[in-house]
Amino acid sequence: MTDNYQVRPALAYDRQEIANLMFFEQHVHRHLDWKHPVDWLGSPFYWVLERNAKIMAVLACPQDQKGTTWVRLFTHVERFSAEEAWQILWENAKLDLEQSGKITVSAITLQHWMQTLLQQSGFVNEEQILMMSWEEEERPKWNLPKGITIRTMNEADLPRVAGVDAEAFLPLWRNPLSMLKQAYGQAVIATVAETREGIVGYQISTHSPFGAHLARLAVQPEMQRRGIASALIGDLINELLAKDISQLSVNTQSKNERSIALYAKNGFKRTEEEYPLYSFQIGKETS
Repeated sequence: MTDNYQVRPALAYDRQEIANLMFFEQHVHRHLDWKHPVDWLGSPFYWVLERNAKIMAVLACPQDQKGTTWVRLFTHVERFSAEEAWQILWENAKLDLEQSGKITVSAITLQHWMQTLLQQSGFVNEEQILMMSWEEEERPKWNLPKGITIRTMNEADLPRVAGVDAEAFLPLWRNPLSMLKQAYGQAVIATVAETREGIVGYQISTHSPFGAHLARLAVQPEMQRRGIASALIGDLINELLAKDISQLSVNTQSKNERSIALYAKNGFKRTEEEYPLYSFQIGKETS
């Protein structure tokens, strides 16, 4: 480690100093989700690099799913180089993360300086996150599948919604109940699709600078390919238009051909925006 510097876990009393770094410093990587990076304070895998009791850099990789995590925050003061700050914190992070067993650390960033740091550290760009957009040209054609109803989501639905989410997504993309509560609190429109047996699909959409963003859409695997996802999208667009919102964006993975085809069928078009997804594997497969 560099002389006169030490790495330690971030603590609750660091909140204001970390928030100041995020606001005032030029180099700030922040993972875009519903939870502010300082709200993760107190969680494992959150470190500061300090000198003389002054925080010089921060790296946060707290987990919300076993076996995966995100680089949720990295920033540093300008008088300390990005390369040195990252190297010190990342080497410490790898040692700590390895204690939890096999874990994949991922990051999504458009910032070239951050991409360079990730690539130099062995992160692999495995796929792209694509942006697609629907604009009020033609409403998607959809029918409500037999036996399915769509209604407004309420807070009591969230545990079952979390169950659908866990079934529908790979671990990296799952959102636990705590995160879905955050998403629900920020929703402009949230709906569920259900049968007599209960909820089988849902969508949560939030405000965006240009309209709305379809933040989450999921259907229980055994109920897929029945038009439920299209019904959720069509119903959502009708509700957005009733609120005079005429643009809807969504992100999906470049390797997820089914998802891309679903959105294209419902009138979404690819934009020029793409976000590289980087991943780093820590630990080994266990037999």
